[in-house]
Amino acid sequence: MPVRISPLTPTIGAVVEGVDLAQPLSDDLIGEIRQALLAHQVIFFQDQHITPVQHRDFAARFGPLHTHPLYPGVPEAPELFILDNHGGNPTDNDAWHTDITFIETPPMASILYARLLPANGGDTVWSNMKAAYEALSPPLRDFLVGLDAVHDFARGFPARGRVAGAAGADKHAQALEDHPPVLHPVVRTHPETGEDGLFVNYGFTERIKGLRRKESDAILAMLFQHIQQPEFVVRWRWTPNAIAFWDNRVTQHYAVNDYLPHRRVMNRATVLGDRPYHRSRRPGEAAADRVAAE
Repeated sequence: MPVRISPLTPTIGAVVEGVDLAQPLSDDLIGEIRQALLAHQVIFFQDQHITPVQHRDFAARFGPLHTHPLYPGVPEAPELFILDNHGGNPTDNDAWHTDITFIETPPMASILYARLLPANGGDTVWSNMKAAYEALSPPLRDFLVGLDAVHDFARGFPARGRVAGAAGADKHAQALEDHPPVLHPVVRTHPETGEDGLFVNYGFTERIKGLRRKESDAILAMLFQHIQQPEFVVRWRWTPNAIAFWDNRVTQHYAVNDYLPHRRVMNRATVLGDRPYHRSRRPGEAAADRVAAE
């Protein structure tokens, strides 16, 4: 069966059919999948019956994998981590975010596999940051290009948060020490497409460097609201054994928290990426160093 790609909206999202991810994949097929990802920002595979090792190995075809400092890993493939949410462990990711922007080389992509789903609810929504950036006025786009923002692990994983509590105080303290704040450009150039998109997110972006706190808070609040417009988004209704594969460099996502006290279990692989940059500046210049105290 040939690969078929069916767009879900004109802006973002497509379903990929004709691929069995449990089987060995040729380099050409991996290339087709990568091109679909670049074209649609998030792609979906349905009815995939894969083991954790197969999940990990598929993700590794796209680059080195990240191991999360707090979430529990999958025993057979510790590079994967488990998102197991229910009445006793409510979700912590029901906020718009881009994955793991608190490191100097944030992920290129994430690959999420549905292991157990509630009877209803538990959808995920993705937003296209290229479309969101291009919808801003030209003067505002020009202003944002020259700015860098602080991304902070502690914002997304506070000491009193549920994930930190489940991981334990010692593990959280070590993760906090290992992940001091970093700088990334507010507008990022995609390293493969050359297109610009917003690169700030509610989950990890603490402030815009160089602005007064009130100015930074106002601009970030506007951008965090702006990226949620329906014109930029696709909403995915999960089915058993479905997979979502998203380009973390040009998307944000939101896990809809409407299914508790029922259970939802997902496994995620995270593919490391490059240091963010904007094409108007030398790649890596904005985030070459850790954030200095201001």
